[in-house]
Amino acid sequence: MTGQIPKVHDLSADDVAAGIKDGRYLLIDVREQNEVAAEAYPDALVLPLSTFDPNDIPDPKGKTVVFACRSGKRSVTASLAAQAAGKAHDSHLAGGMLGWKAAGLPSKTGG
Repeated sequence: MTGQIPKVHDLSADDVAAGIKDGRYLLIDVREQNEVAAEAYPDALVLPLSTFDPNDIPDPKGKTVVFACRSGKRSVTASLAAQAAGKAHDSHLAGGMLGWKAAGLPSKTGG
């Protein structure tokens, strides 16, 4: 990553859902625990932005890491933080949970 200008790629909710189903994407939700408890992505790992450490991201085992939040702002912040730490994680769910629900995709309650 040295010398490269960080960039975050927007992915649509439909693309992310398909990528999770196909095993191409590892979704990381950076919302806080109280938000996740109220409504969660069905297949996401939760690493809240308030305590976010890029080194806590597990080995994605060949999958692309995609960050997600409520609206898409915190997921961009997480991606930029990961890139600053030398990680190649440059994708996020554009529109976050709001876009996910607008696309008619399922969520779950209880985190």
